[in-house]
Amino acid sequence: MDTKELLKKVRKIEIKTRRLSDHVFGGEYHSTFKGRGMTFSEVRKYQFGDDVRNIDWNVTARYNEPFVKVFEEERELTLMLMVDISGSEFFGTQEQFKNEIITEIAATLAFSAMQNNDKIGLILFSDDIELFIPPKKGKSHVLRIIRELIEFKPKSNKTDISNALKFLSSVMKKKAIVFVLSDFIADNYRDTLKIAAKKHDVTGIRIYDKAEENIPNLGMVQMEDQETGELILVNTASKSVRNQYYSYHRERVNYFAESFTKSGAGALSSRVDESYVKKLLGYFKRR
Repeated sequence: MDTKELLKKVRKIEIKTRRLSDHVFGGEYHSTFKGRGMTFSEVRKYQFGDDVRNIDWNVTARYNEPFVKVFEEERELTLMLMVDISGSEFFGTQEQFKNEIITEIAATLAFSAMQNNDKIGLILFSDDIELFIPPKKGKSHVLRIIRELIEFKPKSNKTDISNALKFLSSVMKKKAIVFVLSDFIADNYRDTLKIAAKKHDVTGIRIYDKAEENIPNLGMVQMEDQETGELILVNTASKSVRNQYYSYHRERVNYFAESFTKSGAGALSSRVDESYVKKLLGYFKRR
């Protein structure tokens, strides 16, 4: 992709997602995610009912009467976007591929965080960490993130969500708001998710295509595994083959929902032909 085409794509996504974050998500994002802690503001005279643990003993000793420390909620937050860029994301039977929807959602969240004057970071992962952009503030930083989401080419087509969550825990020492965007056609990440969700405010956003839920009866079809590149002949006329595929898909969906719920993390699913705007707004309002 040449520079002119890339900038055009970045601009198109910026216009669309900026409008969403300005008019729809800004206030929702602000009210959903509270400050990560309390910061010291001032001291004042002790009043009946104040927490004795907040007494400032130095000031109390100086004035010979009790004074307490007053704290304010610290509003500045860090948003970490963890985006699966493995082979299965480059799939779509509708107007858009999964990775295009994921880019739009990530950009919308990034602009919402920017409005809130928060830092935004990015982890692109396959079965390895493909790219890590440490959290920073500002529009030029957000545009860089969008640029990487559009044009980054992964070295691997495979997925390892557990490995990505381990990396998150190693680089993010302070609590962050974390969105994991993937189709979650994977398992074995429940234990690492539990660890990450204890420290961070984690939400999994599962993006999927309608064609992934059921295989239609098309007779003998050659299919390619987008993560391994393997070509196999599949007899889609066989009911047992279609049932096996459906069961496999449901297992992955249930594993995703249960893993996030039991870890105390948030979860939502959106199909590529559905409105992710409604899904995200509904999720923010439920929290």
